[in-house]
Amino acid sequence: MTTTRPEPPTARALALSGLLAGAAGLVVGEVLGRVVPGASSPVLAVADRVVDLAPTSLRQPAIEAFGSADKPLLIGGVLLVVAALAACGGRLAGRAPRAAAGLVVALSLVVLLAQLPEPDAGLLGAALVAATLAATTLAVLRMLVGLAPAAAPQGGVGRRRFLARSAAVGLAVVGAGGLLRSLAVRADVGAVREALDLPPPLRPAPGDVAAADLRVSGVAPVLTPNAEFYRIDTALLVPQVDPTTWSLRVEGLVDRPLVLRYDDLLAMRQVEADITISCVSNEVGGDLVGTARWQGVLLRDVLERAGLRAGAEQVVGRSVDGFTAGFPVRYATDGRLSMIALGMNGEPLPVRHGFPARLVVPGLYGYVSATKWLARLQVTTWAGFDGYWVPRGWSKEGPIKTSSRIDVPGREVDAGEVVVAGVAWAPGLRRGIAAVEVRVDGGPWQPAALGGALSEDTWRQWRWTWQATPGRHLLEVRATDGLGDVQTGEVVPIMPDGATGYHGVEVDVR
Repeated sequence: MTTTRPEPPTARALALSGLLAGAAGLVVGEVLGRVVPGASSPVLAVADRVVDLAPTSLRQPAIEAFGSADKPLLIGGVLLVVAALAACGGRLAGRAPRAAAGLVVALSLVVLLAQLPEPDAGLLGAALVAATLAATTLAVLRMLVGLAPAAAPQGGVGRRRFLARSAAVGLAVVGAGGLLRSLAVRADVGAVREALDLPPPLRPAPGDVAAADLRVSGVAPVLTPNAEFYRIDTALLVPQVDPTTWSLRVEGLVDRPLVLRYDDLLAMRQVEADITISCVSNEVGGDLVGTARWQGVLLRDVLERAGLRAGAEQVVGRSVDGFTAGFPVRYATDGRLSMIALGMNGEPLPVRHGFPARLVVPGLYGYVSATKWLARLQVTTWAGFDGYWVPRGWSKEGPIKTSSRIDVPGREVDAGEVVVAGVAWAPGLRRGIAAVEVRVDGGPWQPAALGGALSEDTWRQWRWTWQATPGRHLLEVRATDGLGDVQTGEVVPIMPDGATGYHGVEVDVR
């Protein structure tokens, strides 16, 4: 007697089963990651570990190529990998169910391990997310694979049942996605921020913006609008920090550890200062630099209230998302306007720029100073701690290099009088920009006219009039700071502590 073996399900049906099962497990894990104490988003946790484990040789090109868009691209990449593995798992379940189950369990362990290094991670919460993700995925996978239609005709009932169950799973995933969206909206602190009013600063910024503006079209404005200000940080999603429950802890080598709430900082002496900050990843001539009118509390006022102890050499800022940056204590106490910033260009800090509070330290690249979404200030020795980027190959000290940039003209101009203009910066104590020079085709340096200086901590606009002759020409710029140090022409890459060299632009003159 011949036994007819049942036809196996189609590869397409199995792949669809895997995709839907993976989506169901992932969305359940995401919901739990938002509501279970000690848990976090599986996708963001895995993406964070990808960033942590990726070599600098890969991270740096991503920042240079995509800027802040590297974050959504990374999250999208993680989701694509998960989708591919889920589809493979579905196909595997058709012929080797135990192997498919092993794949799901292995991926859930990856989720568990990825969550543990998160700042507020708890083993029980992380384990609950990973276990529920695995259980949901396996249950949906087993159900759909059991209904998956075969390649040979077996009647329309089985196929319709599979499609009906698949549609039901899809609708459930969409519904859970709507719940995720509602949780995200509920967590959004934008409305809370917009309802806030900053107190007037007791020390307003003295800079005259109108007098500093040379009014050359195409040149970066004296103050960078908040919406145009560069954003580079390690947060894959912008943290939503409620100022009504937020607090800042000041601890370490201090006599009186502090816990300061948002209202406590608002009640302290408010200062306002115009400061240019820059990312260490800024290429020569790049735009990862900007100037804002910051308002907040002087860092030295906070440290004086806490009382520095003997051996206090480094201030470490810790973010709610786990990022850390450390700099010498002298940058907080030497007279510069280092601050815990609460406002930016006349309004509370934008959420994407660190609301409710961040650090701004004139003269230092952001990777060693500009902690956003500030949660803790730890005072320690210089050897006692290395910030986030230091073990990853970056210098422990990061003073901003004297730099300049050509913003105009474009690549093609008509012969005759042409305005060449841009910005130059060297923020820091007794620095600022004292002079800017331009040269053509490697010829003698010519002095440029400078716009007004808002402060020694800000960039200055500059302009120079060029009598352009037909042909292709190379324009270059260099700056001299207030200490008399001339910008170097030596070409040095970004790593480990910032790029150097002259910014040059080739121009075709018609």
